[in-house]
Amino acid sequence: MDEKTIKKLESFKENQRTAYLASVYSDLEKQESDLRSLMEGDDSMRELGAEELDSVEMQKKEVWQQMDQILESEKSVEEFPNQVILEVRAGAGGEEAALFAYELSEMYRGYAENKGWNFKSLNSSESALGGFKEAIFEIKGKGVYEELMFETGVHRVQRVPATEKMGRIHTSTASVAILPIRKKTTVEINPADLEFETSRSGGAGGQNVNKVETAVRVIHKPTGLDVRSTAERSQLKNKENALSILTAKLEAMVEEEEAKKYAGERKGQIGTADRSEKIRTYNYPQDRITDHRIKESWNNIEEILSGNLSLLVETYKKKRLEGENS
Repeated sequence: MDEKTIKKLESFKENQRTAYLASVYSDLEKQESDLRSLMEGDDSMRELGAEELDSVEMQKKEVWQQMDQILESEKSVEEFPNQVILEVRAGAGGEEAALFAYELSEMYRGYAENKGWNFKSLNSSESALGGFKEAIFEIKGKGVYEELMFETGVHRVQRVPATEKMGRIHTSTASVAILPIRKKTTVEINPADLEFETSRSGGAGGQNVNKVETAVRVIHKPTGLDVRSTAERSQLKNKENALSILTAKLEAMVEEEEAKKYAGERKGQIGTADRSEKIRTYNYPQDRITDHRIKESWNNIEEILSGNLSLLVETYKKKRLEGENS
C-alpha cells in the first residue's frame, strides 16, 4: 500500500461515517495477506487460494468505493449545505420598503413550504405599518442553499403605495442575503472579540417573555457586526443561534471580498452575489418581474410573491450555467 492510500485509509478511520467500513477494509487486507502467505508456502493451495484472493480483492474494491462515495456526499453537503440564514432588510422607501421586505419574506416562506423545507423566524424588527425593517429566518431542507444562493442582492418594487393619495408610482428597495450554515467553518472567532447583551424578548409569549432575559445580542468588535436572536425561550439557544448567524455573516464577508477580486477574470459571469447588486424589479403597474442579471421577465407578480418562485430560480440557474460554459 502506497503512502497516499495509507493516508486516505487513515482519514476513513477518523470519519465516524466511514470508520466501520475502514475496519472491514483492514480485516480484508489481513485476510488477503494471510492468503498470500498460505499460497507461497503450499503449492496445492495456489489454485484454491487464487479464487479466494479474487473474491477478497473485489470486496476490498467495493468497500473502498462505498467509503469514497460517503466522503464525496459530505463534500457536496459542505459546499451546498441544507441550512441557511435568510436576512431581509428594508432599503430606500421608508414604510413602503418595509412592507416590501415583509412581502419578500412571505414569498420565501411560501417557497419553503412548497419545497417541504422548515422555515423559522429568528428575529425581526417591525415598522409602524407592520412591515419589516429587518428580519432574519432560518431555513432547513434538502438543497436549500443550492436553490436560494443566488437570491442575494437588492430587490426593487415599483407601485402605487396604499398611503399614496395622488396615485403616483413609488420605487422602493429591500435587500436579501442568503447565508449558508456550514458544519466546517473557515472563520476563526476570538472570544475576546465578542460582546454579549441580553434582554427580554419582545412580542407575545407569556411570562417567559415578560420576566426572563432570553433575547441575545452578540457584537463582533473588530467588524462592528451585530446579531440578535429572540426566537427561542432559552438564552443559551438564542446565543447559539446568534453565534451561528454571526459566523455565517463573517464567512459571507470573506467570500464576497474574494469574489470581487476575481470577478473581472470570470468568463461569462452573471451576477456577483453581492448584496449591493440590483437583481430584480417587481413592477406592479405592468404586472412584471424582471431579473436584470439575465434580462428575463415574468408576469403574475401576486402568484410569484405567494411562493411560486421555481420558474425564476430555475431559469436563472440555467442561464448562469450557460454563461459560465460559454
